[in-house]
Amino acid sequence: MEIDLLAEVALLRDLTDRGLMRGQVGTVVERLSPEAVEVEFSDDQGRTYATAAVAQRDLVKLHRGPLEQVA
Repeated sequence: MEIDLLAEVALLRDLTDRGLMRGQVGTVVERLSPEAVEVEFSDDQGRTYATAAVAQRDLVKLHRGPLEQVA
């Protein structure tokens, strides 16, 4: 499943080389390839603390409301 630009996502695995752990939340800011995206991780005040290239298979898209029914 392709994750859209500006989608809110969470990591499914640790990225220890980037200082990131499973469950951290970020925003997709760029599509790098069909398999990978650039994710920006920010704190509650909107300050970026990390960016990382992440395989889409290592992300889950978050949903903050009900999904629309597909007919």
